[in-house]
Amino acid sequence: MYLCAVMMSKKVEKVLHLVVLTMAILVLSAGDVVAKTKSSANRKSYAQQFGNQDSNVILRKNGKVDWWEMNQTHSTRFRAEQLVVPVSLVGLGVLGIGENAPMRGINLAIKDGLYEASKGVKLRFDDYVQYVPVAFYLTLDFMGLKAKHSFGERLAVGVVTYISVTALSQSIKYIVREPRPDTGTRNSFPSGHTMTAFAGAELVRSEYGWGVGMGAYALAATVGFMRMYNGRHWFNDVLAGAGFGILSARVGYWMLPLSRHIFKIPRKGQAMVATPIYHSDTKAVGMSCAIQF
Repeated sequence: MYLCAVMMSKKVEKVLHLVVLTMAILVLSAGDVVAKTKSSANRKSYAQQFGNQDSNVILRKNGKVDWWEMNQTHSTRFRAEQLVVPVSLVGLGVLGIGENAPMRGINLAIKDGLYEASKGVKLRFDDYVQYVPVAFYLTLDFMGLKAKHSFGERLAVGVVTYISVTALSQSIKYIVREPRPDTGTRNSFPSGHTMTAFAGAELVRSEYGWGVGMGAYALAATVGFMRMYNGRHWFNDVLAGAGFGILSARVGYWMLPLSRHIFKIPRKGQAMVATPIYHSDTKAVGMSCAIQF
C-alpha cells in the first residue's frame, strides 16, 4: 500500500481528493434523506394514504412540510451499495494517470495492440452510438415496454444525469490535464463519450431491468472500446468514464424527489399521439407527435 502511494503522481492525488469530495457530498446529502426515512410500517401507511393521489399533495408532519419524503420512492432512495461499482471503476481509472502510474504498462500495451489491429484507421460511429442508450431510456415505454416512471419523471432524471455528466467530465478534465494517446491534447481523463454511454445504460437498467439493461450496457462497452480503438483514450480513461457515468445516473434518480417537487411532476399518467404527415406539393414526409406528461 505504501509503495503504491509513493508511485502516485500529484495528478492522481488531486483526482483522489476530487473523487472523495464528490462522494462525501453525495453521501452527506443522502444522509439527510436516510435520517428522514420512516420505518417500513410508516412507509406502507404513506403509500396507502397517498398512493392513488397526485404526488404534489404535501404531507405535513409536526407542522413542517415534508415534501421530500412525500416525493420519495424506493427507486430514488440512496443506498450505500449503489456506490460500490462506480467508485471501484473510478478508483481503477485513477491508477492509470501519469507516466509513472501503476497501470501505465497496461495502457501502453492496449494502445499498441489496438493500433496494430486498426492500422491507424479510425471508425467514428461511437460519436453517435453514445446517445443510443439514453434515447432508449426515454422511448422504450412508448414501444410497449413498461417503465417504472412516467415520461416526465424520466425526462427529469435524464436532464439531471447529463448535467452531472457534463459537470464531472469537464471539471475533472480541466484539473487532471492528462494527454490523449493520439494528439497529446490534455483532456483525456476521463472519457466523456464513455460517461455519456454508461450513464444512459444505467438509466435503462434502472428503469427497465437487466433484460434490456444488458443490451444497453453492451452498447456502452462498445463505445468505450471504440474510444481506445480510435486512439482517443487510454484504458483507464474508459474505466473512469464508465464509473462516473453510472454515478451520474444514480444522482439523477436521487434528485428525482426534488424534480417532482419543483416541476410538479405527477408519478403516473402519460399519453403519446403520433400522426404521419405527407405534403403532396413538396413530396415531404414527416410526423406530428404530442406527448402529455
